[in-house]
Amino acid sequence: MTHGDDCCATAEDGAESDQQRPLILERVEKDTAKNWKTLVSHRIKKHCLCTPKKAKSKILGFVPILKWLPQYQLREWLLGDIMSGLIVGILLVPQSIAYSLLASQDPIYGLYTSFFSSIIYALLGSSKHISVGIFGVLCLLVGQVVDRELALAGYLTESSISSNGSAILLAGQGNDSVGVECDRSCYAITVGATVTFTAGVYQVLMGIFQVGFVSVYLSDSLLSGFATGASLTILTSQFKYLLGLKIPRPQGWFTLFKTWYSLLINLGNTNICDLVTSLVCLLILIPTKELNDRFKAKLKAPIPFELFVVIIATLASHFGHFNTDYGSGVAGDIPTGFLPPQLPMWTLIPNVAVDAFSIAIVGFAITVSLSEMFAKKHGYTVDANQEMYAIGFCNILPSFFRCFTTSAALTKTLVKESTGCQTQVSGLVSALVLLLVLLVIAPLFYSLQKCVLAVIIVVNLRGALRKFMDIPRMWRVNHVDASIWVITMATSALVNTELGLLVGVLVSALCVLGRTQKAQVLELGRATTREHYEDLLSYRGLGTHPGVAVFRYEAPIYYANQSLFKKSLYRCVGLDPVKEKTRIIKFKKKNKQQEEVTGGQNMKSEQKEAAGKEDVVEAGTTVTLMKSWRSLSSLVIDCSAILFLDTAGVNALKEVRKDYGELGIKVVLAQCNVSVLDDLERGGYYPEKKECDGGENKSVFFTIEDAVHYVQGLSTPNGDYDSKC
Repeated sequence: MTHGDDCCATAEDGAESDQQRPLILERVEKDTAKNWKTLVSHRIKKHCLCTPKKAKSKILGFVPILKWLPQYQLREWLLGDIMSGLIVGILLVPQSIAYSLLASQDPIYGLYTSFFSSIIYALLGSSKHISVGIFGVLCLLVGQVVDRELALAGYLTESSISSNGSAILLAGQGNDSVGVECDRSCYAITVGATVTFTAGVYQVLMGIFQVGFVSVYLSDSLLSGFATGASLTILTSQFKYLLGLKIPRPQGWFTLFKTWYSLLINLGNTNICDLVTSLVCLLILIPTKELNDRFKAKLKAPIPFELFVVIIATLASHFGHFNTDYGSGVAGDIPTGFLPPQLPMWTLIPNVAVDAFSIAIVGFAITVSLSEMFAKKHGYTVDANQEMYAIGFCNILPSFFRCFTTSAALTKTLVKESTGCQTQVSGLVSALVLLLVLLVIAPLFYSLQKCVLAVIIVVNLRGALRKFMDIPRMWRVNHVDASIWVITMATSALVNTELGLLVGVLVSALCVLGRTQKAQVLELGRATTREHYEDLLSYRGLGTHPGVAVFRYEAPIYYANQSLFKKSLYRCVGLDPVKEKTRIIKFKKKNKQQEEVTGGQNMKSEQKEAAGKEDVVEAGTTVTLMKSWRSLSSLVIDCSAILFLDTAGVNALKEVRKDYGELGIKVVLAQCNVSVLDDLERGGYYPEKKECDGGENKSVFFTIEDAVHYVQGLSTPNGDYDSKC
């Protein structure tokens, strides 16, 4: 061989040697004290230092209309905003009156609520498209609280009050105005406004503390199931108006069953006039709404059939004297103008604090989910915390003007978007329509039957009730999401509405936790063409290393699943070291007993045989106890899918290494992320580094291939790694 050939051979040997050396990266040392001080200093400067630029940014961020209104494109956007605002405003008139019944309020308060919320959200909201106002689920939640407090305050049932309206209460006890007579309607809106104020305070506080991220814990399947379950409760609650029955709303759990029981025992008292009117309105509205949905792509704007039905039904009731001649329930007197502002009843807040919290979470979650959905569709971004502020002030400020809780509403948002909405100027236009109704038109709805309003609510529930038809599709797509939907829906409808939301959150959390419990250890094989490892049972053509097995665990290892991790690993390896050590101890005891009983030459012969067996075990040759087709000397655990470890997880890895080490099986880790490396170091996983290791750690490697080369070198007399020691 020539000198050039020697150089080539040397270069090749050097390259091969470099390939066999493990990848070594030097960690950047973190100055914890310095980082902590810098972080605190930065936080203080960020929140306490005030500059003109920062003040301007804060103001523009808190009142987004100041940012986008100067850039308003008058010619391109104004027509679309006016059209969508007019159409949504027209739709809001009958729906605001109708949903007031659901919240146990007089119709005028629903109009107030839609009016104030439209203006405030236009000023503070970061979404260009969503419509904020009355929402059926929130109206139901508020109505349940109102009815409960009315009963606790000693007001008569609805049927009694219809014939005797003399029930009064000294209101304003929290406002230092004792002595003002407050009838049932007055006390109902006082309760509703107090709940709304408390929910708004919760939402603003969550915005201040920057907890807008909580919306991510309310999944689409959870919110959809909750809304559908609440829709069933809403549907059931409207049957008494469809039939013209005067029965109180049941309280507590299982309200759906209680309501149906009350309906069935009072079925003989059905008001025929209300029943006929309900059937006629249903026969008109259901087909026309379906036509609107079917031809919405061709129609520039949906036809307001609801408003037409309300107008015709009001005229028929007025000239037909349905209220006086047939005893049909009507909307009653709807005053014009606005009432003076009034403080919430402070003494009532402790009673409604828990209810207000669930209402605040539901209202915020629905608003954020809708705003993010439409922002993504139209290519802009929304701020979840700003949405928290906006919806919070949409509840706090209107509560002083006798309004109840609001949030975004999907149906009206879809109408708003499909009719050309560009900005929240459309919300201001809708507010002008409602203002016209409040100042001029409202008294004309005096003779409007309550059953017509109930029909409007029932017809608008079609979308939510159609979700039942999607259950098979949801099940095929994802079993877990479908299960969350069904459990949340069933709990909300059959047990309790607020409890349904809590159960849905808990089930979602348990499902996530359950996935970490179901994770199994997988044995990996190496691809033939490159250094890549995958599950042996999932891919063909993968090879294994003699005496070395590679495993992967695809979940974090923490206190809840550390024992399951060990069991799964032992099962996949085919050797439980704990059981094997127990068997060895029993074997030694048995031999010791035999030594005490037997003597002479036979005893010596048995001792030699037993000693030979023990030497085999102590040498690490446990072939008879492992898989029959492979003699295992080393384990490599791929940690690439392990997101984090807690103290129990680190201890579990220590136990695995120790237990297998006592049987002569080397355990090393590979592909740990930085977080896991820190957890291992804090947990004391790393063994003491020997001088012959060159200060390197020989239990954790950056690649699987490095780990495999290392443990293979341990099993050879003149291996690359053994030669260092």
